[in-house]
Amino acid sequence: MPAGPPLILAIDQGTTSSRALVFNASAEVVASARAEVLQLYPTEGWVEHDPEAIWSTTLATARQALTAAERGGGEVVAIGVTNQRETTIVWDRGTGAPIYDAIVWQDRRTAGACRELEAQGLAETVRAKSGLLLDPYFSAAKVAWILSHVDGARGAARAGRLAFGTVDSFLLWRLTGGRVHATDATNASRTSLYDIRRGDWCEDLCRIFDVPRALLPDVRDCSAEYGRTAPELFGRPIPILGVIGDQQAAGVGQCGFAAGDVKTTFGTGGFMVVNTGGTPVDSRHRLLSTVAYRLDGRSTYALEGSIFVAGAAVQWLRDGLGLIRTAAETEGLARSLQGNGGVYLVPAFTGLGAPHWDPDARGALFGLTRASGAAELARAALESACYQSRDLFTAVAEDGVALNAMKVDGGMAANDWMLQFLADVTDLPVERPAELETTALGAAYMARRACGVYGEEAAFAALPRRRRRFEPQMDARKRERLLDGWRNAVRRTLSDPR
Repeated sequence: MPAGPPLILAIDQGTTSSRALVFNASAEVVASARAEVLQLYPTEGWVEHDPEAIWSTTLATARQALTAAERGGGEVVAIGVTNQRETTIVWDRGTGAPIYDAIVWQDRRTAGACRELEAQGLAETVRAKSGLLLDPYFSAAKVAWILSHVDGARGAARAGRLAFGTVDSFLLWRLTGGRVHATDATNASRTSLYDIRRGDWCEDLCRIFDVPRALLPDVRDCSAEYGRTAPELFGRPIPILGVIGDQQAAGVGQCGFAAGDVKTTFGTGGFMVVNTGGTPVDSRHRLLSTVAYRLDGRSTYALEGSIFVAGAAVQWLRDGLGLIRTAAETEGLARSLQGNGGVYLVPAFTGLGAPHWDPDARGALFGLTRASGAAELARAALESACYQSRDLFTAVAEDGVALNAMKVDGGMAANDWMLQFLADVTDLPVERPAELETTALGAAYMARRACGVYGEEAAFAALPRRRRRFEPQMDARKRERLLDGWRNAVRRTLSDPR
């Protein structure tokens, strides 16, 4: 049996990869492993994952990181799980086998179904109870689609033979050998089936989406008992003590415990989460009201804005167009230009998220000339993430929420040029931690808290951290000219410009 300083294994199952990181008591990474997860595109607007690939990569990376960490001394005493949210899996309770591929959060196949519900006047009911808009992004319409398109699924669901879960629930089921069907409040709050004020599944929302209550997992705090792993997985049972959705996990990892604290994660998409305290805020600008975290039975809430395409635009330059070999090349290309040359990319590859929520918008490039090349496109891709962030921050401010300095993380946050431009166009200081693994750290904190190692929020926030700060430097008139160009490009991209 391993012995030594206590370690936490954080499982971070994301859209493009499964990762596992082991943290020590000082919140430092002592071991990690990563495996890519292939995205499937069966037809236009559809995005899927093979659930078995999600599981196999998660298990392999967890085993690899755990073994490496314990070989170096110490003992993994608990597991925390964080995950891509909204992605939907339905499986057979008897066999544990999925009945259909995982439908990914980016998938737009249910846009028509959402429009039908809106035409029935149900959008306000959904928003008032769940805090969410009627959009294909969220899980409920995806569950309904699976039940309607897999033979016998709806009857099996009503009979209690099937289970639904976001990725965290599916992993918990597999990790515990089918003994635990549960989720946490943050993931539940992204389904459109959860009443964020009551803190429980909502019968009215289940009826609206025709999702049987028998499908749904138990909802628990983010820091709580989630069972133990099956002994054969890691050679011994290990308690699972934390579960939290990836964007909320990043907020926790950035110590966003005070109202007004804001973080933006720039990964495949871009996700802004603003802590609003103990009361949900009803946005007048189509932002989402969601659960930031739930501890000791009490929910802390957040406003969230979702950018569907951020780092994915850079991936498109690399994999789709072949203009770059690595994402890191974009920084040098952007720096090589004196300005953007009037070139704007609106990366609506899977529609536009907040504050527009236009599932039918499609990506477009504006302002191209014969002189435009790889540098202009690289800069436009980086700028697009910053402009979309500015749109979200404007909406938050107009909803009456005062913002503190913006904390950033995710793969794109390694780009110094982009973060300076972000500070310039938002006119807010931007802070980047030296350790960018804030999502996994948030999951580790939830597990650690249940162990009593990190303790309450203040003790975790007091751990020493290094940050780099980017201050706004751009002239206000130049900022407004750039933003005018962006707003014009977005107007021309919307499916209904009005």
